[in-house]
Amino acid sequence: MRCPNCGNLDDKVLESRTMVNGESIRRRRECLACGYRFTSYERIDEKPFMVIKRDLRRQPFEREKLEKGIARALEKRPVSSSMIEQISNDIEDLAVKKGRESREISTADLGELVLEKLYTIDKVAYIRFASVYRHFENLDEFITEVKNIEKRGKSNE
Repeated sequence: MRCPNCGNLDDKVLESRTMVNGESIRRRRECLACGYRFTSYERIDEKPFMVIKRDLRRQPFEREKLEKGIARALEKRPVSSSMIEQISNDIEDLAVKKGRESREISTADLGELVLEKLYTIDKVAYIRFASVYRHFENLDEFITEVKNIEKRGKSNE
């Protein structure tokens, strides 16, 4: 595996973890030349997992887009980049399980999975993501969502 830092081809595997019911393997690697640590994934090359857009177009699931959206919602929040990666892993696993039969998931279902996860981790990130995902048009919609969080919080006490 080529090191993304220096381009060297010699590395060692520090940790391997099976994910998504054995359908992929996550490997933490360390470059033997520069010591840079990076993650690689091994997956079976099969029919791609697809996302059904609102206009019914289908496009391949892109983990990078998912991680970028989550990172954007958690920007300047007290959440580490390793936690963002773990959140992305969890959501990807849930999405694949949910769409196992058809090998696809709607953006609505995917967005709801992200919202559920963010709600448990950081309420501000939840609101940030919800405002984009649910296309808040005005302040009233935003305030309604904040009140819904308050109601959920009080009912869980």
